[in-house]
Amino acid sequence: MKIAIFSTKYYEREYMDNANTDAGHQLTYFESPLNAHSTIPLSGFDAVCIQLSDKIDKETVTALSKQNVRLIALRNAGFDNVDIAAAVQHKIAVVRVPAYSPQAIAEHATALILTLDRKTHKAYNRVRENNFSLQGLLGFNLYGKTVGVLGTGKIGAAFCNIMIGFGCRVLACDIKESEALKAKGVTYHTFEHVLQNSDIISLHCPLNAHTHHLFDAGAFARIKAGTMLINTGRGGLINTKDAIDALKSKQLGYLGIDVYEGEENLFFKDLSESVIQDDAIERLMSFNNVLITPHQAFFTKEALGEIAKITIQNFTAFENSEALENEVLS
Repeated sequence: MKIAIFSTKYYEREYMDNANTDAGHQLTYFESPLNAHSTIPLSGFDAVCIQLSDKIDKETVTALSKQNVRLIALRNAGFDNVDIAAAVQHKIAVVRVPAYSPQAIAEHATALILTLDRKTHKAYNRVRENNFSLQGLLGFNLYGKTVGVLGTGKIGAAFCNIMIGFGCRVLACDIKESEALKAKGVTYHTFEHVLQNSDIISLHCPLNAHTHHLFDAGAFARIKAGTMLINTGRGGLINTKDAIDALKSKQLGYLGIDVYEGEENLFFKDLSESVIQDDAIERLMSFNNVLITPHQAFFTKEALGEIAKITIQNFTAFENSEALENEVLS
């Protein structure tokens, strides 16, 4: 198959090329994103391969169909950036990578918790300036704390297991309960119960019409004062303006995010010589109890290798007219 790969990062090509060694697909890499305004001609390509930053709306899908593109392959789990209904209408299959390294993301969520709690990032910078004071570095024991987990799919389950290992009480919320987690002591509750009883809440649910701005002013008002909120899921799960208000009132005690609503204009870019035009993220960065990382939770050798392997497998399955295990149907 001849495949156009968009929004390619420097670190992806090696993994994709290695995974493609035996499959032999023709891969053409483009650093630019794919959207309705892309000027790259796709005539002759059988498929396009995209990231979440690519906007595949109805107009884009129509343009792809006119150029005889038959497959849209995502190199990630989320697919809310693709108009699935339009793809179905134009008979373009959509596939994704539903799980590549749940442990990588769960471990990063844990790193955010521990860094915010024990303030190791501040200690590191202090010691490099010969400042060995403990002033302002007081933390708390993670052991014995109540951790709420919203979404217990593969990533959420991996995170639950880590928290169990720390000796935490784990409260979960999901439309589908995991018997394996329940056997380990995880208990399932309503969203309201998790809000009201958790010391730490970690988000591992998908972004859809039901979860968009799941954490808004109303949700922040119902959490325990001083709660820590961690988001390694999708930026749109949190209403940023309401999070800022909750931080200002000290209702939200800590915020750790690896994703951000509007991150497509910021993340994966070096903007160190630029003036950031996003006032909301600038305000977030002004809080000393907020930790932001640039969508790096997935960024491990194991995860990159698995993403590449599954993406190539998706191409091969489509080329061979096999059942598409990772197809998105709705």
